[in-house]
Amino acid sequence: MPITAERIRVTVADYLDAHPDEKGRLAPVLDLLDAGADLTSRKEFRGHATAGAILTDPAGRVLHIRHLALDRWLLPGGHLEADDSRLVDAAQRELTEETGIPASVVVPAGLHPLHIDVHPIPANNAKGEPDHQHIDFRFLFHTSANVGELQTEEVTAAAWRDSDTIADETLRNRVMQALR
Repeated sequence: MPITAERIRVTVADYLDAHPDEKGRLAPVLDLLDAGADLTSRKEFRGHATAGAILTDPAGRVLHIRHLALDRWLLPGGHLEADDSRLVDAAQRELTEETGIPASVVVPAGLHPLHIDVHPIPANNAKGEPDHQHIDFRFLFHTSANVGELQTEEVTAAAWRDSDTIADETLRNRVMQALR
């Protein structure tokens, strides 16, 4: 069964129950859902859901990838696909696609996102996409494996970095707390 708008609404509501201080920041996501936006469709340019992976190794480092189109270091992740049944599965699929690390050697830390981030994406004229928002549901995973074959259509490099180098303060604190 594919991910639905109702499943996204429940995930956001559960997340906000755990992190009520983020209600104001995520209110626009709930407003989009109330307006009937299909956040599962990458053609919904008011904002759509993506799934991200925060992959840690036994040393507590976090895997970052160099994104080709954005030319930035990011966490692995990407758009939902029609056959994704859960957000955590979409994050794990994207992780495997982009890094070549098999899902069989990656362990999810839980079924709920560690962080939900809303961030702007610039227009991509080659894809006919205007500026839009990504609502990134980020899940924590652990592995002792190393990076495999990178998805060169989207990723130019991968690097393990100390968790204290994560730029987003909220995400950094949550990762560091989860690793204790």
